[in-house]
Parts: sequence; structure tokens; C-alpha cells
Amino acid sequence: MREDELATRVVDHYTAVHDDPEIRLEEPYDAEGRRGIVDAYVRVRTPERVDHVIELKGDAAVRRATGANEILRQYRRMERYFHADASHALRPKLGRTEPGARFRLCFAPTPTCVYHVATHRSLYGSVDAAARVDDVPAVRTVAFLTGLDGDPADLGMVSVNGDAPFGSSAFLKAVPDESRLAESVRRVDDDVIDPGNEE
Repeated sequence: MREDELATRVVDHYTAVHDDPEIRLEEPYDAEGRRGIVDAYVRVRTPERVDHVIELKGDAAVRRATGANEILRQYRRMERYFHADASHALRPKLGRTEPGARFRLCFAPTPTCVYHVATHRSLYGSVDAAARVDDVPAVRTVAFLTGLDGDPADLGMVSVNGDAPFGSSAFLKAVPDESRLAESVRRVDDDVIDPGNEE
């Protein structure tokens, strides 16, 4: 599955579930001489501004990477410098109750990506969900996309850095039945999915 397919579904999702979201693909940033591009940048109002900064990883990106460390370095660089760019700066707001930014590293629900995340589960699982952009609270999510074939409003994620570690019973229960992710999990060797045979 290619990243442009994932990006199309992300755009369709935000358009379906939010009123007038600002959506930009391949959004550049430049802070402190650190230049980069994020796959998708979405600004919504809930009613406060919330930025969704999204890196998408399909099979080709996973195969090209030297490993999980390279992917996580790119993700961390995005997180560190995206809002440091004056054109994307976030400002604290009194009374804010929700995070002002959501940093997402989203994998395609394919056997290649499942195998990659499974074999690097400790690295991806160690990404702390709590984050900050200066004085603004933020959230980090490393997840598989789900619901790619249905209604765009139903696009979802199954996290691997939350309370349900990859391969755990809770994680497997969160995987929607008959989804691409469920099929991919079935196609990857059981010893890779659950190396401790804890199910």
C-alpha cells in the first residue's frame, strides 16, 4: 500500500468529520535551519485550534528505512521542529482543556508494516504519548490505520504506544474483525506477533 493512498484516505476522513479543516499535504517546515516535510498537516477547530501533524509509512518507506531508529528519528525531527517554524507556531491559550497538537506516525495495515512494527515493538512502544509544544500540551501516537475501505468517517487507528502493547491480547482485541489489519496480523508468523506465546 502506497503512502499517497493513505494520504487520500486521511484527507477524506478529516473532510468528512470536521467542518472546514485546513489540510495540506507535503507541508514543508524550516526551523533553526532544519528543513523537512510532513506527509499531512491538518488544522481543525474544536473550537480551539488543534494541529494534526502526520507521518505516513507504507511498505516502500518501511523497506527503504535502515530500521525503526531511522523512522523514529524522522518522526522526532518533525515533532521537534514543525511548530518551531514561525509559520506553524502554536501559542498557549487560557482555558485549553485538550491537546493543541497531535503528532501521528501511522503505518499502513499491511503484512510488511505489521512485521516491521512487530520486530521493533519495544522501540515504537517506548514513544511516550504525552508531549508538549513549548507550553501547549500535545499527544504522540504511533499506530496502524484501520477502516481504509469503508466510510471515510470511520478511518481509525490502533495504537502501539498506548496502554495495549503490540501483540498483547488488548491490542489484538482492538484490531477490527475482517479489517486489512486483522488479515495482515493473520499473515505474519505467530511467533513474530506473540513471541512469548502469551495469548
